[in-house]
Amino acid sequence: MSQSKIFNASNSLSFIRLLLVIPAWFAFNNFDESLARYSVAAIGVIATITDILDGYLARKLNQITEFGKVIDPLADKVLIVFVVLNLFLLGEIPDYYFYMIVARDVLILTGGLIVTRKIGKVLPSDYVGKATVLAISFTLLMILLNVDRQSLPYLLLYFLSIVLIFVSLGNYIIKAVKALSQKTE
Repeated sequence: MSQSKIFNASNSLSFIRLLLVIPAWFAFNNFDESLARYSVAAIGVIATITDILDGYLARKLNQITEFGKVIDPLADKVLIVFVVLNLFLLGEIPDYYFYMIVARDVLILTGGLIVTRKIGKVLPSDYVGKATVLAISFTLLMILLNVDRQSLPYLLLYFLSIVLIFVSLGNYIIKAVKALSQKTE
């Protein structure tokens, strides 16, 4: 893969988002809980902005690459799993929510590797997956900012993220099966 296909504006933003796990780790491990929460929330906002920008730039500058199809969702998964793990360890999220997010990401990552090896290309993410990441991210942001867990906005977003976890996993399975069946035809 040529360097121009790896180091373009879009992929660089995804790589920066992947590296945001370092200051998030530092905040969780070195700041008092309140400062850590606000710091990680700010990092989450930066990550969301870079996620929106990298997709926009990839399409606008015609920089959609196979590498970008890997690093973009990988950066999302690494940062989300890191934050959700820390919130789980702090007792801030229910066990089932932690396991649903991690299981979804592990299944999609593993399935993606299998499909890529079989068909020779990466399945691109879609709007269902992006909506799921956004719903999970905003739910985690609300938890980090200590939003009342009984408030209607929190409950709506929380339950929407749970529904989308299952919908996106089902959607990915359907796309993977379709891609594999087209490859064998």
